[in-house]
Amino acid sequence: MIRALLLAFAQLSDPRVRRVVWIGVFVSVIAYALLAAGASWALSATPLTGYGWVDATIDVLGGLGVLVLAWLLFPATVGTVSSFFLDEVVERVEARHYPALPAPRQTGWLEELATALRFLLLVLAVNLLALPIYLFAPGLNLIVFYTVNGYLLGREYFEMVAHRRLDRATARAMRRARPLKPFLAGVVIAFLSTIPFVNLLVPVVASAFMVHVLQSMSAPLAAGRTTVIRR
Repeated sequence: MIRALLLAFAQLSDPRVRRVVWIGVFVSVIAYALLAAGASWALSATPLTGYGWVDATIDVLGGLGVLVLAWLLFPATVGTVSSFFLDEVVERVEARHYPALPAPRQTGWLEELATALRFLLLVLAVNLLALPIYLFAPGLNLIVFYTVNGYLLGREYFEMVAHRRLDRATARAMRRARPLKPFLAGVVIAFLSTIPFVNLLVPVVASAFMVHVLQSMSAPLAAGRTTVIRR
């Protein structure tokens, strides 16, 4: 796992990968700002009780909640927006470290869009349900945050990389047969996403990271198939 992460960061030396970083950073920051601004505007523009001081208090507390939620959802927002630009990163990693791999299967943009939107909605729903814990349960909130987002991010990046090589049923079966590696990789990704400035690199690094994780999970399967053939 550590070696895979180091290789992922080393991939940033590739100029084409750095180009994707800048594209992802720009689009993700804009999306993050719009999300936070839109939610804040909706709160301030909607009088809830009709009493000025009560609505003002709700607006302040709601604004703080929006900022906290936006910060917590930043990893998912970045990952969702940047997912449309990450194929090139995966291609560069495979070309550099796994040149013997066959050509990947073709996936249409509609499939990629559906996957990205489904993931975003799932992350929003789960984190909204967990928001009271994030706000009012110090200590426990960190455990819940890294567990929930570790699972979700691990699944998202694993499926993004795996679907280039495997059909959905096979990829799902592989992840369920060996759930620990994708989950731990997701926890690492979630942790990196909370580090200022490093979180801007997360989509690219996470994609490269998960390529190595997937290949480490595929190796035992390949060895097993070889054994069966020899018998």
